[in-house]
Amino acid sequence: MMNSRAAKLEAFGRLLDIMDTLRAECPWDKKQTLESLRHLTIEETYELADAIEEGDLNEIKKELGDLMLHMVFYSKIGSEKGAFDAADVLNSVCDKLIHRHPHIYGDVEATTEAQVKANWEAIKLKEKGTKSVLQGVPRGLPALVKAIRIGDKARGAGFDWEQPQDVWVKIREELAEFEEAQESGNQDFIESELGDVLFSIVNFARLSDLDPELALERTNKKFIYRFTYMENAAIESGKSLTDMSLDEMEALWNEAKHTSLD
Repeated sequence: MMNSRAAKLEAFGRLLDIMDTLRAECPWDKKQTLESLRHLTIEETYELADAIEEGDLNEIKKELGDLMLHMVFYSKIGSEKGAFDAADVLNSVCDKLIHRHPHIYGDVEATTEAQVKANWEAIKLKEKGTKSVLQGVPRGLPALVKAIRIGDKARGAGFDWEQPQDVWVKIREELAEFEEAQESGNQDFIESELGDVLFSIVNFARLSDLDPELALERTNKKFIYRFTYMENAAIESGKSLTDMSLDEMEALWNEAKHTSLD
């Protein structure tokens, strides 16, 4: 593992040199644009998220490398357009970090995480000239992640519940409205109220320092494991799930529950 600053700079310079060569000589790399790389970057980000969830440090290292490659790739294309290069990108983020941490690099006092976040959002609003803190939430975020960020942004402005338990009142209220909506038979109304229930639960998770995205993904994996167990057990018995009764499938499901870690 390289620890010296010179070694790290050398590695980054090597990546820049490789990108210059690929951009000049590789048919695939020469064709890429900012737009064509976009969906690949999103895919790489999810692969990094998977590696983090698995706790696989070696895989995290590899996925971080892939993302750094993308950052260098974007910077190379930017330099070709005469807009920015890798140095501009890095200097820009350095300047932003210094400006948004006045409690470290200036004379502003912030001794708690909440104060730091509030300062960050206030400075960000001034920088961007926006009127709403929610304008900083990307439109393209998945809905669950977006709900978390909306709650974080609102909290930075001082609009939030104090404790996770406080959200339970809202959850119960939204559940009652959801049940009422189901009785109406109006699909749009039902969907709207379901969204309110989910948003309230996300806020409870956020205030409890729980990651609802991770929690749901763990449940997804747990379901996949148990369902696959059922399928394999059915095959071993010479059947398929479609040949089984619900009671038989329930028995296999309970078997699967006792074989999984969860």
